[in-house]
Amino acid sequence: MFFVEVVLPLSLAKTFTYRISEAEFHFIKKGMRVAVPFGKSKIYTALVIDMHQNEPSLYEAKEIHQILDEKPIATEIQIKHWVWVANYYMCGIGDVYRGAFPAGLLLESETIISHKPNVTINDSELSDDEFLIYEALHHQSSLKVQDIISILNKKNILPVLQKLIAKDIIVLEEEIKENYKPKLVRYVKLHSKYESDSGLNELLEVLKNANKQKEIVLAYFQISASEKKPITVKKLVEVSNSTSAVVKALIEKEIFEEYYLQHDRVSFNGKASEKQLFLSDAQETALSEIKNSLSEKEVCLLHGVTSSGKTEIYIKLIEEYLETGKQILYLLPEIALTTQLVSRLRLHFGDKVAVFHSKYSNNERVEVWKQTLENSDKAQIVIGARSALFLPFNNLGLLIVDEEHEQTFKQTDPAPRYHARDAAIVLANFHNAKVLLGSATPSIETYFNTQIEKFGLVTITERYNNVRMPEVVLVDLKDKHFRKRMTGHFSDLLIEEIAEALSLGEQVILFQNRRGYSPIIECLTCGHVPHCQQCDVSLTFHKHKNQLRCHYCGYSIAKPTNCHSCSSIDLTTKGFGTEQIEQELMSLFPKAKTWRMDQDTTRGKFGFEKIIDSFKNREIDILVGTQMLAKGLDFDNVSLVGIMNADNMLHHPDFRAFERSFQMMTQVAGRAGRSEKQGKVVIQTYNPDHNTIQQVTMNNYSGMYKEQLYDRQIYKYPPYFRIIKLTLKHRDYDKLKEGSMWMYQVLSQNLNIPVLGPEEPAINRIRNEYIRTILIKIPQNMPLAGTKKTIQKMLNSFEAVAQYRAIKLIINVDFY
Repeated sequence: MFFVEVVLPLSLAKTFTYRISEAEFHFIKKGMRVAVPFGKSKIYTALVIDMHQNEPSLYEAKEIHQILDEKPIATEIQIKHWVWVANYYMCGIGDVYRGAFPAGLLLESETIISHKPNVTINDSELSDDEFLIYEALHHQSSLKVQDIISILNKKNILPVLQKLIAKDIIVLEEEIKENYKPKLVRYVKLHSKYESDSGLNELLEVLKNANKQKEIVLAYFQISASEKKPITVKKLVEVSNSTSAVVKALIEKEIFEEYYLQHDRVSFNGKASEKQLFLSDAQETALSEIKNSLSEKEVCLLHGVTSSGKTEIYIKLIEEYLETGKQILYLLPEIALTTQLVSRLRLHFGDKVAVFHSKYSNNERVEVWKQTLENSDKAQIVIGARSALFLPFNNLGLLIVDEEHEQTFKQTDPAPRYHARDAAIVLANFHNAKVLLGSATPSIETYFNTQIEKFGLVTITERYNNVRMPEVVLVDLKDKHFRKRMTGHFSDLLIEEIAEALSLGEQVILFQNRRGYSPIIECLTCGHVPHCQQCDVSLTFHKHKNQLRCHYCGYSIAKPTNCHSCSSIDLTTKGFGTEQIEQELMSLFPKAKTWRMDQDTTRGKFGFEKIIDSFKNREIDILVGTQMLAKGLDFDNVSLVGIMNADNMLHHPDFRAFERSFQMMTQVAGRAGRSEKQGKVVIQTYNPDHNTIQQVTMNNYSGMYKEQLYDRQIYKYPPYFRIIKLTLKHRDYDKLKEGSMWMYQVLSQNLNIPVLGPEEPAINRIRNEYIRTILIKIPQNMPLAGTKKTIQKMLNSFEAVAQYRAIKLIINVDFY
């Protein structure tokens, strides 16, 4: 008898055994997918992780339905890494498998399939089965895999669906509807017959009496002399102060030819540029220090101030690893950043760069997966957000984690709740690869690791080209309000600075870490504030949709005209978000073009690109945004950065509030003055003497580090203690209270380490579920794995208690 051990894409901690025939046993390899029945009638795509001949004792092994692959599509190192992630972050191996695989490779009986619109196909190319499905989808907009099984009357239908997906005829329902058109830009060039000297004389003859047209042609020559790149119609019209009608007349006379270039966001078909990258002395020194450090240690931290040119150093390092034929993984915290970086790397490496993140459709992700597995030329460098960590690398040489301090590297929901930086270091270890972490404001844990000589450390203290660090100006809001020098949320100083920057044709970034118009609407008569029905939080007012929304569960109501409690019509808004700032700017600077960048304006696949592109092309003068702006974006024309209110970050009930605020403000400040001129940063605060704000002003990272480290040691926080956070949720308040108390008592009796809780978080009800949290602090000298096993046993016994079975329990290891 022959068996395979498989992982199912379900939140289950164990693997399952299925029966196979001898022929299958010799054919199947680890890392292939098989379709298996599970439960009464469901089919799942499972992954083979082992073959053996031991019959399971607890249940009768079912037979597999079919084998889906001819060769493995996951590597052994990858599976080993998954097991580590599952153990370390205390979640089921099935969770990791489901999180790692692109949905296009995980068909199951619940998947919904629909017909791809406006695709014309030739019926004769389809097999009978494919045609039946294709026809059924014409009568019905979408089908479940179960329905298709009954249409074709056979069990093995996954291969048929795989073929239809490959032919681009059907799509899986989870995909984002792509309604994006590539952007075409109109260019002009001089007609070829006028390019010689004699042609030019002829041209001046033709235009002897047409002055406006002559002006445009002269402007054309001026631009083409100063810039060696194609000339857009828009630019030509601006420089010559003319109209596009005149350009049109010239095109009709055949003096100009027009042509369109597609400004594309993802695909790359150009050549890699031949230009050599030249590093400054500081960068050269840093590069050789990094190489020395990596020859001794596995991990090295590059601590360079904002705009010190870390990306160029990465590019040089990547070049060296490419020559050895190894793969390189480049992780970024935010999808918005990948766009900017991809275009920089593609200029340099051409089409060796592949991109992988969640805004890509299933088919695109499956493609990248296969390219990485085959070690193809197209995926020698993979850039991606945290999920790219799970791709099937087979020859990884270098991992770069840029902006390693970012909290977006930590996955919060669903499981596996891993931290990409930490998981990357382990993955590199399995591959014998090296890791380079980069940041202007490293996280305290990473910096601590360099101080105890676990990681290497390389520092750059000057900006590229010796550009000076931006000048930081503090504005005391208390004083300004008292002297009545505020217009809305803007101090007189900030308004002057914005006006000056705009008059010089420079761009401005304003940072406010809250979206919407205002977080609270209050009745002036009785003080009632509309709250969400399902969560314990006030509703945020979104003005341009005129509704109140909950940012936790998405519940929304129209903006009330009178108070729900006492029917008074005196309602006022309190607090402010990006929308309100955008509106105030429109009344303060009506001529400037203002735009905002937050979660509401960047939905959809290309939301980020559209805004970043138009800001880069200087179509936007003032950009208002949330923390998306704080990530390493690079704009060369920004001279002023304003932080609207530095205090709301400092007063979070979180042990990292000061560290986070320092990082956030330093990063936002680093967007200013990245070319010749020194930039300026205006920070508005009610508390200008606060230590953290002073440290930002002085750009004093080590001061912040020492102060925070001292606090962390006293209060038992990382890096001195590891923290595991248990979150319990249930709809019944009393049952939850009783269950969390039971859990706490069992933990504190059996572990002689600090266990805190069970406490109600600041927002203690979300989506009608009450919440309690328990923190377990594990000191450095305790064995981690053993402690986790003990905790896991207690969690299992908690689930065995009948009355607590309904309580949801979420484990978050290193939750910060």
